[in-house]
Amino acid sequence: MNVISTRQLSKSYGTTVALRDLDLEVRPGEVYGLLGPNGAGKTTTLRLLIDVIRPTRGSIRLFGAHMSPRLRGRIGYLPGDLVLYDRLTGADYLGFCGALREHPDLSEALRLAKRLDLDLDRRTDELSKGNRQKLGIVQAFAHRPELVILDEPASGLDPLAQREFHTYLREYVDGGGTVLFSSHVLSEVEHVADRVGILLAGRLVVEDTVTSLKANAVRELTFTFGEEVAAASFSGIPGVQAAVQVSGTEIRCRVTGAVGELVRTAARFPLLNVTSHEPDLEDIFVHYTEEHSDDD
Repeated sequence: MNVISTRQLSKSYGTTVALRDLDLEVRPGEVYGLLGPNGAGKTTTLRLLIDVIRPTRGSIRLFGAHMSPRLRGRIGYLPGDLVLYDRLTGADYLGFCGALREHPDLSEALRLAKRLDLDLDRRTDELSKGNRQKLGIVQAFAHRPELVILDEPASGLDPLAQREFHTYLREYVDGGGTVLFSSHVLSEVEHVADRVGILLAGRLVVEDTVTSLKANAVRELTFTFGEEVAAASFSGIPGVQAAVQVSGTEIRCRVTGAVGELVRTAARFPLLNVTSHEPDLEDIFVHYTEEHSDDD
């Protein structure tokens, strides 16, 4: 049974379509990263899942059931526009959240706050953006939820805090938890996500593991030869999208999939060197954004 399952989930505001026919499945014990530019529908998706807003069309099931007060207690949530009570200390705020959830045990919250180096004795209006974000993260995990939904969780965190948070996230999932998060920080998604979905103009345009996305992405291989070689020698090779003559002895090829045939072809000439630009998640994201730009 999937932890999250949506079917044709759609949300419109008047004539503006924020989300279109989203079929999303998040499995138990995984970290699912949702990528997309501003306005792609990421925050709308997360708000629909926690029942803050209602869909125009489609269905949502969490833990195999429709949203209910009982299910809310199994979910932790960090909004992208976190609002805190300025006159409360961090400890007071966590106690307030615990009372609302009927979960007064703050032991997990205290452990995570210590790991993130968060001072819970300071009032929230005295906290920096990064420390306010830490407090939001702590409250999302404080009641040991089975599912945590996070909107831009690394926003404002310094590198050390990010690293500790990512370590905690993996420990949480290894312990049986499930995470769905959105992010603009592509390196974060690449580092912690098991699977990635890319939203563009309210549509899920691709979904796969990070490893698979990178394996099927466009890569650049540059071959340097001991004598002049024509770029036309590399045309028609399976997977080669383009071969460009950089100089008389240097050829740059854009290729997807396996590169064995391309390398074998290059080896027929006096090959001196091969350099490869391996795609990262940012390259993949830009590729899909450009490919689907006409849908905006």
